[in-house]
Amino acid sequence: MEDNANSLTIGGLAKAAGVGVETIRYYQRRSLLPEPERPPGGIRRYGPVEIGRLTFIKTAQQLGFSLDEIGDLLRLDDGTHCQEASALAEHKLRDVREKIDRLQRIESALSDVINRCHAHEGDITCPLISSLHGGIQQLNTAMGPSCKDIKPD
Repeated sequence: MEDNANSLTIGGLAKAAGVGVETIRYYQRRSLLPEPERPPGGIRRYGPVEIGRLTFIKTAQQLGFSLDEIGDLLRLDDGTHCQEASALAEHKLRDVREKIDRLQRIESALSDVINRCHAHEGDITCPLISSLHGGIQQLNTAMGPSCKDIKPD
């Protein structure tokens, strides 16, 4: 008798979770999603537990967690490790704030270069192209204090 709770094929699971079949296989290779046993002569079946796990993974990704970090969170999934999960989230929040700060500096530098491009006249070199040829150090110098410390990745 077939277990109705676990009646989805991998294709059905992918559709139910809004991901691709290859994504599911990749998560299985990364040990983020267990691969059910294949019954003799049959096909693997998936159910609500796997859909929930995929939802967890996709939601964590949307919050910026890497697959390695998601693996760490999944190891804490029994609900008794709130302090450890909180520490991981706090670390992620620091990373996000640093990225926001970096993006704000990049925004300022681009805005300044664009303004210089719009203001330039004659046969002089385009300020944007010139700054890109000069590298990050020249860009920081040319753009002034609001753009200092923009660092290459």
